[in-house]
Amino acid sequence: MNPANIVIGLLLLVLPFMAWYLFVKKENPTDKKMPAEWKDYLGRKVAFYQALSKPEQSRFEQAIMQFFNDVTISGAGIQIDDFDRLLVGASAVIPLFGFPGWRYRNLNEVLLYEGTFDEDYDTKGKERNILGMVGSGAMNRIMILSKPALHQGFENQRSKNNVGIHEFVHLLDKADGATDGIPEVLMQGQYAIPWVKLIHQEIQAIKTDHSDINPYGATNEAEFLSVVSEYFFNQPHLFEEKHPELFSMLEKIYRIT
Repeated sequence: MNPANIVIGLLLLVLPFMAWYLFVKKENPTDKKMPAEWKDYLGRKVAFYQALSKPEQSRFEQAIMQFFNDVTISGAGIQIDDFDRLLVGASAVIPLFGFPGWRYRNLNEVLLYEGTFDEDYDTKGKERNILGMVGSGAMNRIMILSKPALHQGFENQRSKNNVGIHEFVHLLDKADGATDGIPEVLMQGQYAIPWVKLIHQEIQAIKTDHSDINPYGATNEAEFLSVVSEYFFNQPHLFEEKHPELFSMLEKIYRIT
C-alpha cells in the first residue's frame, strides 16, 4: 500500500478523536441565562446573530455563556467591560456555530490590548501593526486582540474584515497541529483537495488584482482561510455573489446552511 495513503488513513481515524477532545469534550456545563441588555447589544452589533431565528439566537447566547465559563477574557493594562467580552464571545461562537456543543479546548485566555502591537506583544514602538494574534511558546493557549479593532469589526456591518473571527479561525486551523489553511477538524475529507485547489486559484487571482478579497489573504494558505472566513461571515450575500464556488465550499466547511 502507498505510504501516503496509509498516513491519510491514519489521519482520518485520529482527527475525529482530536476534534472531540479539543472542542466537544463536555465539562462544567452552564445553565446561566444571558441578561436582556446583552441580548439587545448582540441584536444591535452582531449581524450574524441578527440573521438567526429565535431558537438559533437562544443557542448562540448559550454558546457565548459557555465560552465565558471556559475562557478568561482580560484587559492587558486596560479596563474592559461586559460588552467587550460579548464581542469576543461572538467572535468565538460564529465560526463554530454549525457545530453545536463544540467548545474551545486549546484556549485559556483572551487578552485585549489598547491598540496595535508588535510580534513581541509590545504596544510601544514603530513596528506596531498587528491587530490580533494566536500566541505560541510562552503565550500558548492565549489569544491577543486589539480592543478597538475588535469593535470595528462589528461596528461597520458593510466591512469584510473582522479581527475577532480572523483569529478564532486561526485557532481552529491550528487545532490539528498545523496552521496551514486546511482545518481538518472541521472539514470532511472529500473537501480537502478541492479546497486546496480553490486556495491556490484565489491566491493567484488576488496577486494579479482580479479579486476583491483582502490582499493579506495572499500571504499564505493560513491567512487566506482566515481572511475569506471574515468576508464569508461578515458579508455573506456579497461573498456569495462575488465568489460562489468559495462560498459553497465554506458553507460545507462551517456547516452553515
